[in-house]
Amino acid sequence: MEMELASTYRAGYVAIVGEPNVGKSTLLNALLNQKLSIVSARPQTTRQRVLGILSSDNAQIIFLDTPGLLRPKYLLHEKMLLSARLALQDADVVLLLTEVSRGIELPEVVEEALTHIASDKRLLLIINKVDTIQRQAVLPTIDHFARTGKFADVIPVSALKGENLPDLLRTIEKYLPMHPPFYPVDAVSEQPERFFAAELIREKIFEQFREEVPYSTAVEIVDFKEREKGKTFIRADIIVERDSQKGILIGKGGAALKTIGRRARTDIEEMVGHPVFLELHVKVREKWRESESLLKKFGYSTDKRR
Repeated sequence: MEMELASTYRAGYVAIVGEPNVGKSTLLNALLNQKLSIVSARPQTTRQRVLGILSSDNAQIIFLDTPGLLRPKYLLHEKMLLSARLALQDADVVLLLTEVSRGIELPEVVEEALTHIASDKRLLLIINKVDTIQRQAVLPTIDHFARTGKFADVIPVSALKGENLPDLLRTIEKYLPMHPPFYPVDAVSEQPERFFAAELIREKIFEQFREEVPYSTAVEIVDFKEREKGKTFIRADIIVERDSQKGILIGKGGAALKTIGRRARTDIEEMVGHPVFLELHVKVREKWRESESLLKKFGYSTDKRR
């Protein structure tokens, strides 16, 4: 089969970039038809590059969901921005995601990111959330960006509703280089289950809390193993910066932490396909978002390249 596909098969890396909260992770999940990246209504939910693989008879698309482009306030933010820029360098095709409410304006931080894209990269502008306006109203925006000459294609979509995603996939495929699959065709990601377990725990924190608390937390999987037949034991530390945040996460009588654990366990069990015993602890590590060593320990490193 590989010999038969050698001259026709396409495979390559596709980076999804844009401001925080424009729907990058929602788009990735919709294109893969399964939940891979965590999603919340809060900006800056995605902190690390998430790799998702979509294989068909004709092509293998390796998506790189990236942290939102923003002005760094912490060393953590600088790592997030660097991760997005490295994805731009690694990708064969770049999807710049914006939302329809932006009109013809691209934020300065996005314009700056475009300067990191080599001239040989295919850049597609994806206008998301078109389900929120009348269909005809988006046409002037499409026409404006098409006339700039910056983009190989301008495609309106609704990641939430699944609108125009088949057309987006066909467009991506035609820009991929001829190449055999990089990964087994049944692979969905190269990242381990323990990475996604940590992400699902962090998602529940974003869903449950407001203000600064979710942004001050990291999740470290301390143990991930099959303790008894058909049941995985996971022990995770939730890292915060202050004792007051620890108290909020634990809640009165441990109620808040129990809720996080219950909700996260449900999603993790769906991911691994069998029962999970999830043990959560909250620990204080002051100013971890500014610590090079702690950021590396918690997995926020940009050393890996494809």
